[in-house]
Amino acid sequence: MSKSWASTLRLPKSTFPPRPLPQFRADYLRRCADDFYKWQSANDSRPGFTLHDGPPYANGSLHVGHALNKVLKDMISRVKVQQGYRVRYRPGWDCHGLPIELKAVGTSGGKDMTAVEIRKAARQLASKTVLEQMEGFRSYAVMGDWDARWTTMDPDFEIRQLRLFQQMVRRGLIYRKNKPVYWSPSSRTALAEAELEYNENHVSTAAYVRYPIIDGPALPGFSGQLYAIIWTTTPWTLPANKAIAIHDDLEYAVIAVNGSAYLTAVTRLEAVKALFRDAEPEVIVPSIKGSELRGLKYHNRLQGVQSTPQPIIHADFVSADSGTGLVHIAPGHGFEDYEACAALGIDAFAPIDDEGNFTSEAFPDAPEKLTQSSSILKGGSKAVLALIEDDVLQAAKYKHKYPYDWRTKQPVVMRSTAQWFADVDSIKDDAITALKDVKFVPASGRNRLESFVVGRSEWCISRQRAWGVPIPALYDANGDAVVTEESVDHIISVIQKRGIDAWFSDAPDEPAWVAPSLQGRYRRGTDTMDVWFDSGSSWTESGGQADVYLEGSDQHRGWFQSSLLSYVAAQRAEGETQPKSPFKTLITHGFTLDAKGKKMSKSLGNTITPGEIMDGTLLPPLKLRGKAKVAGAGPTYEALGPDGIRLWAASSEYTKDVAIGQNVLKSVHIQLVKYRTIIKMLLGSMHESARTAPTTTLDHIALVQLKDVMEEVQKAYASHEFYRAFSAINRWVSNDLSAFYLEAMKDRLYCGDGGGVLEPIFHGFLRMLSPMTPLLVEEAWDHRPEWMLPLA
Repeated sequence: MSKSWASTLRLPKSTFPPRPLPQFRADYLRRCADDFYKWQSANDSRPGFTLHDGPPYANGSLHVGHALNKVLKDMISRVKVQQGYRVRYRPGWDCHGLPIELKAVGTSGGKDMTAVEIRKAARQLASKTVLEQMEGFRSYAVMGDWDARWTTMDPDFEIRQLRLFQQMVRRGLIYRKNKPVYWSPSSRTALAEAELEYNENHVSTAAYVRYPIIDGPALPGFSGQLYAIIWTTTPWTLPANKAIAIHDDLEYAVIAVNGSAYLTAVTRLEAVKALFRDAEPEVIVPSIKGSELRGLKYHNRLQGVQSTPQPIIHADFVSADSGTGLVHIAPGHGFEDYEACAALGIDAFAPIDDEGNFTSEAFPDAPEKLTQSSSILKGGSKAVLALIEDDVLQAAKYKHKYPYDWRTKQPVVMRSTAQWFADVDSIKDDAITALKDVKFVPASGRNRLESFVVGRSEWCISRQRAWGVPIPALYDANGDAVVTEESVDHIISVIQKRGIDAWFSDAPDEPAWVAPSLQGRYRRGTDTMDVWFDSGSSWTESGGQADVYLEGSDQHRGWFQSSLLSYVAAQRAEGETQPKSPFKTLITHGFTLDAKGKKMSKSLGNTITPGEIMDGTLLPPLKLRGKAKVAGAGPTYEALGPDGIRLWAASSEYTKDVAIGQNVLKSVHIQLVKYRTIIKMLLGSMHESARTAPTTTLDHIALVQLKDVMEEVQKAYASHEFYRAFSAINRWVSNDLSAFYLEAMKDRLYCGDGGGVLEPIFHGFLRMLSPMTPLLVEEAWDHRPEWMLPLA
């Protein structure tokens, strides 16, 4: 009979389970998140640290990108607590806007709802979503002041936002103008640049169209009609044509074909000749300066037989790189077109309605030929070209980059409407200066944000929707707007008494909303503020400059920019000569991709939810044996839990796009198991007697290695490089701790008098892990031996 030597060995013994027990997860989650946040926030002696939450949109379920964002924020918070700070983190939500409104309308009875009914349904939907998303965020062990969470639909938040608007009015930064804006026919509202995405494969109809020049110059040996040729990728805008632009410094030529003459840039001669395949164009004027063409007039037949001739003008943006060197100008449908015409007193004209259909002004001679056609984007170009078929020299499909509504995924247009704008041009230099003291992670974020600010001159802040903060504007009998510091102040006082919904429910000309100093009758406007103005004013929640803002890289043109601009504007309104940025450090992360590096989308079926990561279903199923294997039962998976999703986030080089899939999660699982195994061994092998036992050279080496890795990890944490901390910990665990020290210690632990420096290693290991895997650390601390219990 073989003899058992187990009784002669001092084998590790601990209560720490080999796998986390699901019945204890809720308790550990509460202790390491809610209780920990309350504990650290109660210590007023510590210096403060504010991480301001970029509010997620309160619409739909959480995706893995949400998890990456919230876990990164939480790791920063926990590191700052370790460094001796008292962290302030109040989670927030962005709750107004079109997606929530459309969803609320779709689930509450349809398009005939009043503004008040829409707002009630939207508020209920957003409130429900906030609670659902909050439950998800808390399941990741994200600590914060959840009871003091804020939303952009909170009454006090809306009042602060209106006060910011009032400050900008006082500074002269708010104005109303009829000019082109991005307009979404699918959403029936104006959009800001930040609300666009670009389709690289959009297909338009491109057309060469001729316009007869009236009383043109005499041409040698030619007595026929002279035409100007333009090329356009938006033929539906031709009814809004108000001018043709040339460039003074370009050289132009005239060719004769089939009894008619055509004007084109010299460098585009061959392209234009190719339009006349069955003829031999003859150059009859080889060169004429563009400046000599200025002042010529032409006829636009779409404006009617009796319409006034329209001018050929100079525009700086005209080139001969494509087209003909002559540009169709529709000031109601283009930014540059508008600027060129405004300087000459030519009004903007956009004969389309909110849904992108032609109005009767598009073709005055026979309005029904366009008003009864398809919308401008679904057949409008074809309908317009059919009306001027004799003047269309060529039409063909043209694939190019085109702006789309980021919510509806449908094309947008530029349309001149009366909108409210914030003047960015007068504050953007201050905004750029304010960024000089900001730390950017990664450093490339500075150039990206600065380029968006520099390239912007104004911000369209009005939206034609019900669910939002109203623009506090009054209109007199002539339709002229009144927005003054006094009128806005009075409106705010009424909202504080009646509630913001009264703006939409009271009679349109209710006199209570009119400041006493205003004479006559006024009606309230119906426009609401851009949601970027909502979230961009969220710095008012934190009381000023925050230590850190952290969001996805798409927010350089969104929340980061709107926050910066509104913060600087408010400071300038208060007389601050050297405005600061709302953030001291700006951190951006990439997008989450699938295992093949593709963007996740429902249509591709490659989305991953945070729940799938935590419950382990993305891992291979466990291979169960014996009693653990139940006949007929489905596969069993080992849950990764909150620590799994957190360790994935920590291991990611998040400043770039982050891939996630089974192989990545298997690696995360391996590390979690390894951490747990090490902790179990440490817990079972530590003895109180080691505190007084002599240390050996081996122990000193282990302590030096521990000191080195802790310094490396803390340095990585301080620079927000969590993946470097993750790598350093793993290298130390594998090389220094497991393969070297613990292996060399086995004889002393199992057969000798113990000793060693396992206790400081245990404390150091937990300290390094705590920002990344707080549940594991909480559980390990809960299972420490009795002789360590007095330690708090």
